[in-house]
Amino acid sequence: MLDALPYRGDGGDRPAGLALPPGPMPRRVGRRPLKRWRYVGVYGPELMLCAGSVGIAGVPQAFWAVWDRHGQRLWERTTLRRGRVTLPDGEVRVADREVSVDLVLAPAGDAVEVVSRHGASYIWTRKRPVRATGLVTLEGRTLAVDAPGLLDDSAGYHARRTAWEWSAGAGVSADDEPVVWNLVAGVHDAPRGSERTVWIDGAAREVGPVVFAEGLDAVGALRFSPEAERVRRDDLLLIASDYRQPFGTFAGTLPDGTELASGHGVMERHRARW
Repeated sequence: MLDALPYRGDGGDRPAGLALPPGPMPRRVGRRPLKRWRYVGVYGPELMLCAGSVGIAGVPQAFWAVWDRHGQRLWERTTLRRGRVTLPDGEVRVADREVSVDLVLAPAGDAVEVVSRHGASYIWTRKRPVRATGLVTLEGRTLAVDAPGLLDDSAGYHARRTAWEWSAGAGVSADDEPVVWNLVAGVHDAPRGSERTVWIDGAAREVGPVVFAEGLDAVGALRFSPEAERVRRDDLLLIASDYRQPFGTFAGTLPDGTELASGHGVMERHRARW
């Protein structure tokens, strides 16, 4: 079964014999526990946000962040309870003290599924551009949202130590076409059959391997200017996580040669022991 990997497609011709979403997955494969998450990123010129729901060996975590570019303020929280963040299909809901998010997500491009070997087992992801519409309330001030974004569903039996660099964003090309991208090094990053994708007007294109700058200020010829940053470090008995995820703007050229007229999104560096 693992010999058929990596797999990249629309999910209709997956390798047989592997337990994959939306079906049930065992809590363990060999010695590796199941990790799964849903992440939604929304990347607009006025406001950017993310929300995530994570489970590692059955232990829950949830997080959200809103970067108000006009007000120049980052709102964020991470919790070991999921109740403040709910991500049912097609929706984002956050209700956490002074912040609420109520968004509807509409598909805005091809869905791409990837299954890869990782350590002695396998991992799965599904990425899809979305259009997010709805309301965000920040300490009594309500903002209307109508912006592009990316939906990331992931699950699998990752190696004990995992590290990756990642970028996701949305914008407009120099040819005035809507663009969304998902670039990664460290997971699902085979030379072919990777999750690296650029969507032009919703049509998915796989792109080749990418290199992230040490300072997270570029990936290949795509330049990044940070504006606000999420940083968190956890070191528990069996699980540790160290990540940076700055929000900001992009300029330059995507790996498929598309030149950006404007772009907004995130960079990320994550190191995990789990």
